[in-house]
Amino acid sequence: MTVRPTFRAAAALAAAALVAAGCGSSDDGGSSTGNAEGGAAGGFPVTVSTAFGDVTVDEEPERVVALGWSDAETALALGVQPVGASDWLGFGGEGVGPWAEGRYDEAPEIIETLEPSLEAIAALQPDLILDTRSAGTQERHEALTKIAPTISQPEGVGPYQTTWQQQLELVGQALGRTDEATELAAQVEQDFADAAAEHPEFDGTEVAVAAFTSAGYGAYVRGDSRVEFMEQLGFENKPAIQELATENFFVPLSEEQVPLLDAELTVAFPIFVQASEFTGGPLWQTLDSVQSGRAVVLEDATLVSAFSSGSPLGIRYAIENAVPLFADAL
Repeated sequence: MTVRPTFRAAAALAAAALVAAGCGSSDDGGSSTGNAEGGAAGGFPVTVSTAFGDVTVDEEPERVVALGWSDAETALALGVQPVGASDWLGFGGEGVGPWAEGRYDEAPEIIETLEPSLEAIAALQPDLILDTRSAGTQERHEALTKIAPTISQPEGVGPYQTTWQQQLELVGQALGRTDEATELAAQVEQDFADAAAEHPEFDGTEVAVAAFTSAGYGAYVRGDSRVEFMEQLGFENKPAIQELATENFFVPLSEEQVPLLDAELTVAFPIFVQASEFTGGPLWQTLDSVQSGRAVVLEDATLVSAFSSGSPLGIRYAIENAVPLFADAL
């Protein structure tokens, strides 16, 4: 089967934002024949509404390929093992974070992220493709749909901006696991509620969430999973940063704009560089939040990945391990 339209234009537009988001792509991984585990599956056929119209899944999927950011972890959390998956955060191995390890009987075939090989996907003979959080272009969707029914992002949602709640709902519907998805969503929401109740000082506190790369500083805005994470704890994304938002979830900052990162709480992490490359610099050191001890630098790679994952399992790990750091800074 030869189906090879490229996604180069979309990839070029997304590449900078994805690097800023800390994403990775890997070709290394084992091939597998993982499929749905035992458990109660909903009645089929099911119809799922997406940005590209309704998608009907006639039978319970047995060979799922998960291409979108955190689609594989979400499927695993619902008891389904993809036969192919994209490793957006560059974990290697099975392509999932430590919080999702041990859920595969056999490792999936790892598929490229920005420009997935259609031949490699087709060779896995999928009966369902999950692509709920990606570039989400018409071209990408049409190419994937020629291989198998494809679940893309919800209507009205921009590239990479599907929330974890939306992703869980879409994946749960497509896999016939709506009850499991609803239960898991309730657990995550309860984790957020418990953390917020334990730390009332978070409520209404202004936060700036930043990353530092070889290109310099940038800040996250609404539509990004990290900002959503903070706001579900009660924080408010700094309005002056939010005003810079475009259709993307990340805004580069010039040196003159770095003072915008000063907030009641500043959260920052390095991407593909050492934290010392910015924490020792004058731009960082002159921030009042840094001088006052109200800045948190996430240096642990596992915690940064969990904070960035936007998956229910990663979020629960981040709540457990990042929230105490935020509380200590306040």
